[in-house]
Amino acid sequence: MKKLFKALFSFLAVIVLTVIFIWRGELLSVLSVKSVDGNEFLYSMEYKAPYDLDDVISHNLDANTKLLSYVVEKIAKGLPVKLDASKQKGPSFDANCTSFQAAKADSNGYWYGRNYDFFKNPTLVVTSHPRKGYASISVCDMAHFGYSLEKLPSCFKEKFLCLASIYAPMDGINEKGLCTSIMALPKQPAQQDNGRNRVGTSILMRLFLDRCATVDEALALLETVDVRHDAEAGSGYHYMVADAQGNCAVIEFDLYDGWKTMITRKPEGQNWMHITNHLLNPKYYTENPDPVLGNPHSRSWWRYETVGEYLSSHNGILTFDEAKECLSQVHWENLVWDTGLVEDTQFSNIYDQSEISLSLHNWNDYSTTKKFILGEAKRISW
Repeated sequence: MKKLFKALFSFLAVIVLTVIFIWRGELLSVLSVKSVDGNEFLYSMEYKAPYDLDDVISHNLDANTKLLSYVVEKIAKGLPVKLDASKQKGPSFDANCTSFQAAKADSNGYWYGRNYDFFKNPTLVVTSHPRKGYASISVCDMAHFGYSLEKLPSCFKEKFLCLASIYAPMDGINEKGLCTSIMALPKQPAQQDNGRNRVGTSILMRLFLDRCATVDEALALLETVDVRHDAEAGSGYHYMVADAQGNCAVIEFDLYDGWKTMITRKPEGQNWMHITNHLLNPKYYTENPDPVLGNPHSRSWWRYETVGEYLSSHNGILTFDEAKECLSQVHWENLVWDTGLVEDTQFSNIYDQSEISLSLHNWNDYSTTKKFILGEAKRISW
């Protein structure tokens, strides 16, 4: 009997050690998920599992369902794991966002400001140190991979879904100071078809963060893939990229000319650039709200003008508090849509492109700043 128990124990030990060895990166990542200073709607995670962006690109993941299937296959390693990514309430084109780059007033370098206006969903800050690529901090809307105010990562099993976040940044900064963010455009899902591998909505930003140190490198990378937004989502998107040297560009897609890439760069000699939820490229830019070219209901044109006037009045040179004030002036609180859904600013982020840090304000709480510094586990609040 003792021999039987010993054999059984040895067998179980081998299984446990094998599981730990094979899934050690995923297990360490899941175990690192924790609430930030006890906030049940704000979490952080140190992503420690391996991932291969070349493999991601080769799978042509241009829809959310394809991405989730890929997550199951590669992260769950073939196990029958179900990732219940419940769909976000409301159409995705209702999202409002604002981004800007401005010079720092108190030292050399630049701020990258960003409002993510959608709904009051839980938020995840992800730190990644990939084997091949730059380390980064990114911020995710947890509703995109199955969470809600009612479904939170309160236990190990429920934290597993957070592993999908590596492919779903909404904005971020890498160790070279490159920042990127995404803004919605109604009814403009880019469907490029140039015979290149296809990448979806948020995977493009993961590529920027992992592989690009400058705006020029990001734009060059863009020419190697076809950008295809998830057509079922009903929305298109444009992107802003900015580097630590003060270069900045907006990436858009021509809805009337085969979704060709359109690049708008920050004017030479200007300290700032900003974007909201309508086309910025001179081919389509208009000062008059147009539902074909942007989102009038979200007051995209008013937000663009308001931020522009604030930045211009400071010559695009801001202190941290002024960068926060700029975002606060155009944040949303209790914006009611025709469907009855209520929209808010989920988070306001200020990235320091020289310190390589994130200062996050969750759910319109501009009096509380959560600071994340790349390479440091410590979080600072004030």
